Amino acid sequence: MTIYSGSCLCGTVRFEVKGEFDSFYLCYCRRCQKDTGSAHGANLFSQSARLSWTSGVNAVASFTLPGTRHSKCFCKHCGSALPNTQVAGLLVVPAGSLDTEVSLLPAARIFTCRQMNWSKKSDGVPVFKKMPV
Repeated sequence: MTIYSGSCLCGTVRFEVKGEFDSFYLCYCRRCQKDTGSAHGANLFSQSARLSWTSGVNAVASFTLPGTRHSKCFCKHCGSALPNTQVAGLLVVPAGSLDTEVSLLPAARIFTCRQMNWSKKSDGVPVFKKMPV
């Protein structure tokens, strides 16, 4: 059985995911853009993997957008996105919250009808290995 470990930015919350991920999507919907403050969400999904909080469970908060199934878990201290089990039978793990490498590649880009224009035209933008000076 594969075990993935993850944490929040400040290190207060740590977790393990035991099992396999079923899918990996880059989501460009407005809700994921607002959740991440970025061009898209990058989430792993599993119906069988099990989540366990190894530290900081009291710092885990959640928000569900009223009238929807859209929800987000995050660290109360640093705001980092954390795994979510708000939808019954489904574990959603923000890919960036994992400290363990994942071999699964994104299966699709979804809700691209909401993709921001600046995100669509990012090919050809200079690439730097570190912050440019």
